[in-house]
Amino acid sequence: MNAQNAALAYRQASFENAPPIKIVRLLYEGAIRYIDRAEQLLTDGEQPSWTYWVGRADAIVEELRLSLDSSHGEELCRELDRLYDYVQNRLSLAVKDKQAARLDEARRVLARLLEGWSQVELTSSKAS
Repeated sequence: MNAQNAALAYRQASFENAPPIKIVRLLYEGAIRYIDRAEQLLTDGEQPSWTYWVGRADAIVEELRLSLDSSHGEELCRELDRLYDYVQNRLSLAVKDKQAARLDEARRVLARLLEGWSQVELTSSKAS
């Protein structure tokens, strides 16, 4: 096994064995990273490759949306769904209008949610 395959296997194993809260945080980080990449490519005029990264960010947000479980708080899930809908709308408008500002709007919401989930993760790890 070469070093690249070993690193990939390690990352996959650490993701599969991670607590759910960490997985949520990693998903937010990934979506934000993809939005940043798309925004940079859009700014650089790299058409249409920037839309690929928007699509990847959108797929993560959709996965977060699909994983909402109202048994853990119906109102919280409703609000998260509303925010995810807003983010997906901003991503869609960014592609339609080719505007980096729309990407930034989506990024800001996800970054704020990431802050909250990171705080929850920190609090829960201290309680354990």
